[in-house]
Amino acid sequence: MVIYPTVNLNDQVSIPILGYGTGTAWYKPAGDKSVNRELVESIKAAIRLGYRHLDGAEVYGTEAELGVAIQESGIAREDLFVTTKVRTNIADIPGAIEQSLQKLQLDYVDLYLIHAPFFAKSDRDLQDAWAAMEKVQQSGKAKAIGVSNYLKPHIEATLKTATIPIAINQIEYHPYLQHGDLLSYHREKGIKVACYGPLTPAIRAQGGPVDSEVSKLARKYNTSEGNILLRWSLDRGDVSVTTSRKAFRLEEYLRVLSFELTPEEIDTISQLGQQKHYRAFWQEKFAEDDRS
Repeated sequence: MVIYPTVNLNDQVSIPILGYGTGTAWYKPAGDKSVNRELVESIKAAIRLGYRHLDGAEVYGTEAELGVAIQESGIAREDLFVTTKVRTNIADIPGAIEQSLQKLQLDYVDLYLIHAPFFAKSDRDLQDAWAAMEKVQQSGKAKAIGVSNYLKPHIEATLKTATIPIAINQIEYHPYLQHGDLLSYHREKGIKVACYGPLTPAIRAQGGPVDSEVSKLARKYNTSEGNILLRWSLDRGDVSVTTSRKAFRLEEYLRVLSFELTPEEIDTISQLGQQKHYRAFWQEKFAEDDRS
């Protein structure tokens, strides 16, 4: 079993730097109440391989599978880090966390996130939602709370009235989507970064300016091109979430923990990535920001 590093969130909760995600490849249609045994077995396989950070969301429709897999894994609850997110029931966050915990068969989650800011029609909406999240943490139903897909203005509005800091912002992040000064703003405010979609240049945006450099480094480190991109996200961010339906891919991803890119290699990929812009998720919602 691979034991991999953790980083501390701003409230001293430790989060494993590599997460197994149950979105994207496993996303279920709204209203699908079935339990996908293939996903349950995939989560259990990930746990056997050493993954301890499990990432879900109410909108994925996969919390029930996470709950079954955790129960069947034989791993102690305190040895797992479980994340879920609220989106569908954002208007009733106290009710949403109760529903999620019931599906997960857990008393608490390690990290609870507002999935996206697009529900908000005003800064007050963002602030009220965060106040409800603070109550969730204070109740003990979430050890840490954070956000996802927030841009700087959303964070600024939230922090104006927050009494508990934002622990983390989970964002799509890869060489073709580097977010300008958002990451430096995160560091200034003590907000950790969780990256999703780290393999986008190799999976969805092939033929771009980073390809030759990534291929060269894959040969140098005797690893896959995907692992070079995953390592870049770990070296530039704090946490990365990835997924696959194939156990051998999950095992391959863990090899990313056996090497590090040099600062020069990180910078080269970053500079090449700035020559192209590509967003894989939430394209319509972020269209205006991406044009600016």
